[in-house]
Amino acid sequence: MEKLLLLYCSLLFCFATITFTCSATTYTVGDSSGWDISTNLNTWITDKKFKVGDALVFQYSSGQSVEEVTKENFETCNTSNVLATYGNGNTTVPLRKGGDRYFVSGNKLYCLGGMKLHVHVEGDDDKSFAPTIAPKAVAGSDENTATLPNSPSSKKSTHLSAGTLNHCARNALQFVYIAVMVAAYFSI
Repeated sequence: MEKLLLLYCSLLFCFATITFTCSATTYTVGDSSGWDISTNLNTWITDKKFKVGDALVFQYSSGQSVEEVTKENFETCNTSNVLATYGNGNTTVPLRKGGDRYFVSGNKLYCLGGMKLHVHVEGDDDKSFAPTIAPKAVAGSDENTATLPNSPSSKKSTHLSAGTLNHCARNALQFVYIAVMVAAYFSI
């Protein structure tokens, strides 16, 4: 009985460890300066590691926009053929899969001046995950656009996102399966 109790306590500890290490992060692009021509986005991104399940929050004035583009269009600041357009001033972009993402200002001159962001998302490139938060509809904006409350920090830990939960749940279920098998063995 003592061995079984020890096993259950170990299982609970492993599950708690997985839960606390599997949280998503919400990054406010440019910190308090936001998505702006005066923000040095190359410096802002240097200490960031983006993972599947994280989210980017772009905060900008109503006259600005964020365009998601291909690598080629990113390098030339070409906004004539974009993947997505955001323009409501407070845009959340969930990072649902691994790989490279490219964002530029809708104003080509601002983009040429450095208002563009290349993000490498670590994670499984072949699988898509659910968004970090459920998007809210915003009146008069793109259906791709979602809003979040303003965050004073560029890095905000959120509780288990659906995308991160999918990845972490697999590991947690492996621990549970092993623990159940061991428990069954000891109870015989």
